[in-house]
Amino acid sequence: MPEWDSWLDSALSTLASSRLLRSARPIALRPVPAAAEEIQTFDGPGPWDRSSVEVELEEETFCEWVSDLPSCGSGRKGQNGNFDWKLVLFSGNDYSGLSTHPSVRKAASKAAEEHGMGPRGSALICGYTNYHKMLESSLAELKKKEDCILCPTGFSANLAFMSALGSITQLNSPKPNDDNKIAIFSDELNHASIIDGIRLVQKQNSAKVFVYRHCDIFHLDLLLSSCKMRRKVVITDSLFSMDGDFAPLIELVELKKKHGFLLAIDDAHATLICGQNGGGAAEQFKCEKQIDICIGTLSKAVGCHGGFIACSKKWKKLIQSRGRSFIFSTSIPVPVAAASLVAIHVGKREKWRRENVWRLVREFRTLTGINITSPIISIVVGNETAALSASRHMLESGFHVTAIRPPTVAPNSCRLRITLSAAHTLDDVRKLVDALLPCIKLNTNQNSVQISRL
Repeated sequence: MPEWDSWLDSALSTLASSRLLRSARPIALRPVPAAAEEIQTFDGPGPWDRSSVEVELEEETFCEWVSDLPSCGSGRKGQNGNFDWKLVLFSGNDYSGLSTHPSVRKAASKAAEEHGMGPRGSALICGYTNYHKMLESSLAELKKKEDCILCPTGFSANLAFMSALGSITQLNSPKPNDDNKIAIFSDELNHASIIDGIRLVQKQNSAKVFVYRHCDIFHLDLLLSSCKMRRKVVITDSLFSMDGDFAPLIELVELKKKHGFLLAIDDAHATLICGQNGGGAAEQFKCEKQIDICIGTLSKAVGCHGGFIACSKKWKKLIQSRGRSFIFSTSIPVPVAAASLVAIHVGKREKWRRENVWRLVREFRTLTGINITSPIISIVVGNETAALSASRHMLESGFHVTAIRPPTVAPNSCRLRITLSAAHTLDDVRKLVDALLPCIKLNTNQNSVQISRL
């Protein structure tokens, strides 16, 4: 990637000469977070795990929700004919079940007692502390990258990367044209945060955008081959949040050798779930070194809140100086940073969590015959009424499974989106499948339920 290094160096040089290069300087909070050896981990699930997948609704809320949904003619009733308002959660993104882990809770409460929410300000002003710095180092190590930058959310992380990417054109070329603009190649099913980030770059007049068919390497290769622009970037979800399928990372890496593009992935749904150490999709497919930018979130398998961009030190400098959603946002609170730091350590150590998630994936696949490839299960039921009816049946059966409708998905591809967690049991999955039967025909011999590919 010598050309990209050259363009990046030139952009940083322009910022430095104008005294516009920024960096965050950590405020030291005492005492410091607990050392790794002091963090308690466990060899298997405990009672605290169950609370991450069991929820309860107030009677009024439950009844209002159910009354708004069309009925499919069945449902479980509680005593005296009333609905049971305790639900097993199959719609969340806490894939590891870490949000209720004792060590994570202890870290958050201890930090809150000692520091409150911490200094409230953007990272470049006063919101960056030694807690945030340690969390960035932990994430950089997890993703096998030189450095990392924290953002308030995963959404803002994609916006920050994209706005910084577009600034390369502005900093290197006062009068952008097709020869010096950036060509961005984006999977058609990328997350909304990537799409909004791309739109931001387009408004800057810094890029041209090429959308390739979902996971279609041949189409992407054709677009890359036809594009005469020098500065090329390919960005994709690593694990798609609605379809539950993986991007073809191995093929993308091979294509990168041919075309020399910058490769960025949004690893939000794969972090701590994929790979031997929880490093994500790139670790699972053994291509960590070939991924240039790894964007992610702390709100899914990490069980906390926030976003991050794992990258080189040079890219971090550019994002700190030109990533608007990073620059103009308040840093995540210190207790959240403390909890996230512990959650990453626990997630790496407690490998049984990943093993259980993938055991449940295999169980669901065996019971239904649906060839799912991840803990995200997308069952397309067709129109909006059918999806809402199926969702109502699942609620009445004791499962929190919501209907996914436009604008999240295309019309007539409404679906039930089911997610599996390390805190679920085999019995949970078996009961879930039993509850699905009245509204959706499942065939154990063939894939009779469509897994969406919009």
